Amino acid sequence: MALARQLVADGRLGRIRHIRARYLQDWLAAPDTPLSWRLDADEAGSGALGDIGSHILDLAAYLTGDRVVAVSAATHTFVSERPAAGGGTGRVTVDDAAVLTARTRDGALAVFEVSRAATGRKNALSIEIDGDRGALAFDLERLNELRFLDAAAPPAEQGFRTLLATEPGHPYLRAWWPPGHVLGWEHTFTHQAYDLLTAIAEGRPAAPDFTDGLGIQLVLDAALRSAASGTWQDVPDAAESVAAYGPPKASNGVASHRASNSGVRTPIALDDEKDSV
Repeated sequence: MALARQLVADGRLGRIRHIRARYLQDWLAAPDTPLSWRLDADEAGSGALGDIGSHILDLAAYLTGDRVVAVSAATHTFVSERPAAGGGTGRVTVDDAAVLTARTRDGALAVFEVSRAATGRKNALSIEIDGDRGALAFDLERLNELRFLDAAAPPAEQGFRTLLATEPGHPYLRAWWPPGHVLGWEHTFTHQAYDLLTAIAEGRPAAPDFTDGLGIQLVLDAALRSAASGTWQDVPDAAESVAAYGPPKASNGVASHRASNSGVRTPIALDDEKDSV
């Protein structure tokens, strides 16, 4: 995805118009899957929305440098009772799936879909970004490939082409294998550690930081409020929130923010790092 971000930053897509992202899993598709802490709102805050929705929201922000300013969302729980560890059943108090329609600061329309009950989908994350000069598409199950369309090409030559992002000139690749020798899931965490340690060694701020993580949590919070109220909800600016109040403190490393009038909680991680895809 570093190559995709570079293409966006270089203006190859022009002004972004559309963002479409989805993250689908099926480990809750079967109704006899037992209860766990992930299905308890008091422990997890939310379900698919906070668990895997956070990843595609973060990915969209990472690629575009844009942020969601308003959201309209719907959540749904397909199986409301599941087998409990001590026998009998227990109530599921989080969402199995969610859909979000969003507007961004820079004027793009975005659609996000997440589900942990999408039969047949194991870890299906995909994203497409359309601009007035080009477009790109990525599928996590084809980790080393990026599809790119250059709208500046002659009409007869236009169409998505697949880039194998393993050339030495591509981001991160100079330290790895010869061209065409694909990278795996584990290498993405090496890249994450490399970015953090390099920033520390060079004495510059590391990215992502607390403000980036808070920005995603504010979108999730607004989505929960929207799903509860059936209305569009504005998303506060994370940088302005941090400047006004400063980062919250929590002795156990995790705080919970209660969504206004929603009766549900969205967890806010206070660790120095957060996952990236």
